[in-house]
Amino acid sequence: MEERYRLMIHGGVLSPSELKYICEAAEGLGLDAISFGSRQDIIFPEKIDETKFSQFDKIKFVKPKRDKVENIASSYVSAEILSNTSWLTSDKYLYVLEQFKYKPKLRINVTDPKQKLVPLFTGNVNFIASEHEDYWYMYLRLPGWKKTVMYPALIFSWDMDKIEMAIESILIEEPEDVDTVFELVSDAVDTNNRTVDKPLDVPFYPFPYYEGMNRIGTDRYWLGLYWRNNRYDLAFLKAMCDLCSENKIGKISITPWKSFIVKGIPEKNRLQWEKFLGKFGINVRHSMLEMNWHVPVNDDEALSLKKYLVTNFDQNDISTYGLTFGITSYDSDTYNFTSIVIEKNRKPENIGDFKIRDTYNLLYAKNFDPNTRQYIMHVQDVDKVELPGLLMELSKLYFEQLGNEIVDDDKQETKKDSVEENVYQCSDCLTVYSEVYGDVTQDVLPNTPFEDLPGTYTCSLCEAPKSNFEKKVLVKQT
Repeated sequence: MEERYRLMIHGGVLSPSELKYICEAAEGLGLDAISFGSRQDIIFPEKIDETKFSQFDKIKFVKPKRDKVENIASSYVSAEILSNTSWLTSDKYLYVLEQFKYKPKLRINVTDPKQKLVPLFTGNVNFIASEHEDYWYMYLRLPGWKKTVMYPALIFSWDMDKIEMAIESILIEEPEDVDTVFELVSDAVDTNNRTVDKPLDVPFYPFPYYEGMNRIGTDRYWLGLYWRNNRYDLAFLKAMCDLCSENKIGKISITPWKSFIVKGIPEKNRLQWEKFLGKFGINVRHSMLEMNWHVPVNDDEALSLKKYLVTNFDQNDISTYGLTFGITSYDSDTYNFTSIVIEKNRKPENIGDFKIRDTYNLLYAKNFDPNTRQYIMHVQDVDKVELPGLLMELSKLYFEQLGNEIVDDDKQETKKDSVEENVYQCSDCLTVYSEVYGDVTQDVLPNTPFEDLPGTYTCSLCEAPKSNFEKKVLVKQT
């Protein structure tokens, strides 16, 4: 399939005036619609006249594979409307994203672990908010790596761009060699890293419903819009941008699910928006059966398969609340980020006129949570007609398992036992030294007792002396 031109939208967030300019450019190139990509970018879904590009000097048209340019994904779209880390506000996202003024060669994710709308681990470099204000976990899956690995330090907000640039300059192709990456990055740039004092906690929530008009606080609303064919009419988008400007709405957010969200609609203007949607005949009552799908852009075969499966779900009155589905091919180089994956097998070589049927594999994420990054093979080499029944079977398994997370390969239910761990906390800035993790910022190895630290040891954040640390008991759920 021919690669289409895309526009890189940093963090999936842009102003109404920027979107309107893009729509006008698309019209000038002979299009009547644009599409959204899974990296929160904008796709021109048809062939366009490249000779006209010079007319639109504010736009950089790219083909990511050819031009070696990637988009930055973020969960800015979820701020204020979904569960969130308290310090990670909309403004904070914008300040952080503003750092990345260059064109990254790696996929970057900037996300909040408490939301579910934007996947956490689909990037090569994944910044995930910690509980410490302005500090982020960083998980790497560089090209050629098979697994996603945690970087052994928390990253300061204002170091994120230079650390990512350093990683691009010293790409390590040896599998999961994160220690070498850390050493080379530390040699290349000065950073304000912080010690990892506890593992990343990613709570499980069912996938949210993200369409329609929904209240924020007491006097504002957010609007989610989804079009099943992922072809957004330019006339509608331009009129909507004008309405946003009239209502003093500064940002529009693209989701990874081929949809977008407008936040901050004043309560007094809600009726105006309802009438506007009605004028254009916009449906905002799609079923979750069909919304929570990741289907490749411009893939008619995948779209047809999705429609076939959704129709079967609907006819059998099946609930898929909280589940997400993806359609992919065996040789695809994209990362899965849905609860359930329908994977089309590669056909063997044809011999003469012999017709070979399509077959599929079904995989599901551990705990049906794609953020576990572990996929379990459910069935292999099944026909299309078998898929609806098998997917209904998986849906029932999901609801039976809901609330009983699998913690090991034997599928034992989680036991909420308390475990006490002795830690040492700086009395000045409350930084925690955990003997389990050590202090990579000062070359202290994991499992180093606090008593064995040299007398010259200081707090990794505020540089208070060792004597300022007090012994505490940390109670953790296991």
